[in-house]
Amino acid sequence: MPPEVIIFITNYGYLAIFFLVFIQEIGIPNPVPNELVLVFSGYLTFKGVLYLPFVIMIAMLADFIGTNILYIIFYFFGRYILQHKPRWLPISEKTINRINARITKGGIWAIFIGRLTPFIRGYTSVVTGFLQIKPKVFLPIAIISAALWSSTCVIIGRILGPYWSDSENKIENVKIIILISFSIILIIFSVRYFRKRARMNKKAE
Repeated sequence: MPPEVIIFITNYGYLAIFFLVFIQEIGIPNPVPNELVLVFSGYLTFKGVLYLPFVIMIAMLADFIGTNILYIIFYFFGRYILQHKPRWLPISEKTINRINARITKGGIWAIFIGRLTPFIRGYTSVVTGFLQIKPKVFLPIAIISAALWSSTCVIIGRILGPYWSDSENKIENVKIIILISFSIILIIFSVRYFRKRARMNKKAE
C-alpha cells in the first residue's frame, strides 16, 4: 500500500476511510482498492488507533451512499450516458454487457453476488440502474451487501493484525485472502439458496 495512503488513513481516521471508499464507489479511480483500505483500517483497530464498530459503520455508510448515487445516476440517465460516454469515463461497455447478461439470467441473486465480488461491485450498481431495477429491490441488497463486505474486510485486517509486518510486504497474499473469504461466503449463500429453492420446488410438485 502506498505510504501516502497509510499516512492519510492514520492521520484522518474515519474521515479518510469514508472518503476513500466513497470516491471509489461512485466510480472515481482509487490507487488502492477499497478492500485493502478496509483491511488496513481493520489493522488499525487491532493497534487501538480506531474503534472496530465505528470503522465498519463508516465503511458501510460510504459504500451504501456511493453505490446508490451510481445506481440512481444510471437509473435515470444510463442510456444517455452510454450513448454519449466521454473517453475518460472508466466504464467498459463489454463489462456492462457481461454483467447485464448475468443479472438478466440470475435476477436478484446475481445482483447480490455481484455486489460482493471485488472489481465488479461498482459495475453491478451501474447495470442494475441501467436495467431499471426498482429501488425497493436494489436498496435492501445494497444495505446487506455493504454490511457483509465492509465487516468482512475490516475483520480480516483485525485478524491479520499480529502478522501485519509480514503481510504488508506480501500484499498479493492479502488480496488472495480477501478473495478466498468472499468465495467461501458466496458458496455458503449459494448452497443455502439452492437448497431452499429445491425444497420449494418439491412442495410445488
